[in-house]
Amino acid sequence: MATVPHANFKLTGTVERGRSEAQILCKKNNESAFKETKQGFVDYDRGDHEVSTKLSGLRKEDIPKRYRLRVGANRFQKDWTVSEVVEMLLKLNHLDDVEGLLNRWVGRFARKNFPILIRELSQRGSIEHCNRVFRWMKNQKNYCARNDIYNMMIRLHARHNRTDQARGLFFEMQEWRCKPDVETFNALINAHGRVGQWRWAMNIMEDMLRAAIPPSRSTYNNLINACGSSGNWKEALNVCKKMTDNGIGPDLVTHNIVLSALKSGFQYSKALSYFELMKGTHIRPDTITLNIVIHCLVKLKQYEKAIDIFHSMREKRSECHPDVVTFTSIIHLYAACGQVENCEAVFNMMLAEGLKPNIVSYNALIGAYAACGMDNKALLVFNEIKQSGFRPDIVSYTSLLNAYGRSQKPQKSRKVFDMLKRNNLKPNLVSYNALIDAYGSNGLLADAVEVLREMEQDGVQPNVVSICTLLAACGRCSQKVKIDTVLSAAEMRGIKLNTVAYNSAIGSYMNVGEFENAMNLYKSMGKKKVKLDSVTYTILISGCCKMSKYGEAVFFWEEMKQRKLPLSKEVYSSVICAYSKQGQLTEAESTFNLMKESGCYPDVVTYTAMLNAYSAAENWEKAYKLYEEMKSNDIRLDTIACAALMRAFNEGGQPGMVLNLAESMRQQEIPFTDAIFFEMVSACSIQRDWKTGVELIKYIEPSLPVVSAGLMNQFLHFLGKSGKTETMIKLFYKMLAAGANVNFNTYSILLKNLLSVGNWRKYIEVLQWMEDAGVHPSNEMYLDISYFAQRSCGAENAAVIKERLESLRRKPGHLRKAKPTV
Repeated sequence: MATVPHANFKLTGTVERGRSEAQILCKKNNESAFKETKQGFVDYDRGDHEVSTKLSGLRKEDIPKRYRLRVGANRFQKDWTVSEVVEMLLKLNHLDDVEGLLNRWVGRFARKNFPILIRELSQRGSIEHCNRVFRWMKNQKNYCARNDIYNMMIRLHARHNRTDQARGLFFEMQEWRCKPDVETFNALINAHGRVGQWRWAMNIMEDMLRAAIPPSRSTYNNLINACGSSGNWKEALNVCKKMTDNGIGPDLVTHNIVLSALKSGFQYSKALSYFELMKGTHIRPDTITLNIVIHCLVKLKQYEKAIDIFHSMREKRSECHPDVVTFTSIIHLYAACGQVENCEAVFNMMLAEGLKPNIVSYNALIGAYAACGMDNKALLVFNEIKQSGFRPDIVSYTSLLNAYGRSQKPQKSRKVFDMLKRNNLKPNLVSYNALIDAYGSNGLLADAVEVLREMEQDGVQPNVVSICTLLAACGRCSQKVKIDTVLSAAEMRGIKLNTVAYNSAIGSYMNVGEFENAMNLYKSMGKKKVKLDSVTYTILISGCCKMSKYGEAVFFWEEMKQRKLPLSKEVYSSVICAYSKQGQLTEAESTFNLMKESGCYPDVVTYTAMLNAYSAAENWEKAYKLYEEMKSNDIRLDTIACAALMRAFNEGGQPGMVLNLAESMRQQEIPFTDAIFFEMVSACSIQRDWKTGVELIKYIEPSLPVVSAGLMNQFLHFLGKSGKTETMIKLFYKMLAAGANVNFNTYSILLKNLLSVGNWRKYIEVLQWMEDAGVHPSNEMYLDISYFAQRSCGAENAAVIKERLESLRRKPGHLRKAKPTV
């Protein structure tokens, strides 16, 4: 319903079923023609509401008399308001008869309506309609070129990144003898800044100064934004300094633009320093300011400070309340920390506060799930994007693809990739790299290489990330030839390896045992002046330790210290291990103390390396003290550390501590391994605690098929030493029934213990078992039973033993085939 706007109005409400309208009644006069009035609409049934702004403009009674007489008798001439003309224009296609509609409008005879018409159209953002109306307007006899019209048109073209057209309007207005003002130059600088043409923006500023037009604060803000959005943060700071020198103080908008420039230039520390200076100027930050600060803190991994700012924004008395961008940044923060539960909580908190998530928020949550391999939850959020009325973008599909890759479902990753193509989205380099990683991380190297070929066929050139992903996959699959092939492919395509790529290649060579090739790459980094970082040396040192090249590991350690690179716990642990293996306990202790002095607190792996060092040097007292230190520092032991401690306790004459530690392991539910059982059996043997040793059988029995032969031989020897030969034989039966590994040493232990108790009948039976199993007894085994027969069992038994041995030697192929049963 059309409403006549006026200067002074009162609101009268009429309520019908499901609808309420506000009508504005006021006295008409010329002054009120260009004042805005509001019209509201509410549909209670559907829950819809709308508030629109209406402009009347000059009407039929306001135009000159000669024009009123001219259009008075013409029924095709309509006395529309400016708002009605705008609505009708926007309903037309830009190729329709726009001029025909405008030629029926009576208000065209009042030139004051033209700027208002252009302003309303440009605010709606319809550039094609604006161009058609502007061309029509210039053909009107009563048209007069004005700065404000050209300024609005230039700003409109700037919003649509049509820089050339905006510059063309700038020259056109001068041809119409319309002198550009400060707003004109501001609009033109903004147009070039939006497309990253900061040098053009600087030149326009110089033209402005030559034209003796003093720049305003908006001019400087536009210029700073032009430099900052192009990544030239240094120039942005220079312009800001010039602004202050010229007596125009920066406002909040200026500070936000500078902070954004520093953020875009990855100068996060400088942005935080600038924020501290900003607070000294007594300019209160707004939500945009704090969003930038939170982003910088997240990038610098200062998570606690970012969370503090977020909580302060959520306080009731806060002037800056968090918006969607704030919540999204906090989701990114928790995702970087791997705290998926907190990501969910922040997302739900955003919904609870009435904020509608955007596509970036949804993508952040999918990315958090993808990083942890939670593909089911990632899929739920992906479907929720569609239900919320958004269209998943390339980031959404890539994050879901990555989620399936991390959860070891490369086939589903491929389905998501194909779905991306079906939905008319073109995969980018990140999408292809994610698919390569999905295949490579699951050992499907051939499929990963095929994706590399596919991306080249689709016109997407692989980059160094693609090569890094393939190199890591080669290392996982232990394919040395493939590593050489990938490196050759990178060289053929002109892809220069960076530090990360070299680290991947060196690590892959180390994984397959190619030490020489890894060293060649290391030397190549120095020749090509590629920066060696702490990751490089960490890979080299740990790789050398795994390959028992401890001298080389120490060499890289010394070189790493000379370069003053940050030292990680993994490096310290590897170096301590290298020193201990070389018998250099003093150096190992020095490294351990250096680690604690540097503020890098040892973990269980480092303590285990130091325990092994003390055990190798037979320094049991220091090993015990280190154990007490671990308990005082609340270091949670793992299986490897417990095995090292038990070995130290046994060799240091403290077998009781071994059994106490084993009980503590049961309480803490730390898994038992062969090494743990071996040390426990040894402790029982040292203490002659036969009862405890026999009780261990029930713990070992469930694992008999996978228990090592060394552990079982140790246990059989323990039972035989304790005189429990019957229990020993029963355990041997169970080993055979479980399919455990039984070797020559196992039979040798059985025979020695049987002979020690004089059980010659079972001794001969075991010899027969050996022949059945294809394990031929040694001559010493026959000699031992022969000597026993001559000295210890009497003439009658000796004759029986001699007869059986001769039968055993004479007919080895006709012995009974029945194996012992439980």
